[in-house]
Amino acid sequence: QVHLVESGGGLVQAGGSLRLSCVASGGTFANYAMGWFRQAPGKEREFVAAIGSAWSIGGGVYYPDSVKGRFTVSRDNAKNTLYLQMNSLKTEDTAVYYCAARTIVAKTTASEYNYWGQGTQVTVSS
Repeated sequence: QVHLVESGGGLVQAGGSLRLSCVASGGTFANYAMGWFRQAPGKEREFVAAIGSAWSIGGGVYYPDSVKGRFTVSRDNAKNTLYLQMNSLKTEDTAVYYCAARTIVAKTTASEYNYWGQGTQVTVSS
């Protein structure tokens, strides 16, 4: 059982930056592929970024076009921590951001993930 706790959300003006963190416990962090998703009010949960486990071939990172070039996902396996650096934020980035874990291979679909954090609110003002 993996327990995930996000932090780093807050209120920021458009064009600003935030870095989200997700600390994992209860499992071997390096074995898990990790993802970031977000959900705005009245909308479905949306893929934001994913990064493969230490064992995934290529260990790639993935982004949708909506955040590519602005967001960067990274992980520190020694600290059991996943990060999401968000730059050039837009009002449409406003949502609750969740981190998620699954074994080995990164996926871009929320239903493929087994473990979820409680979420952290990101609000981007104009």
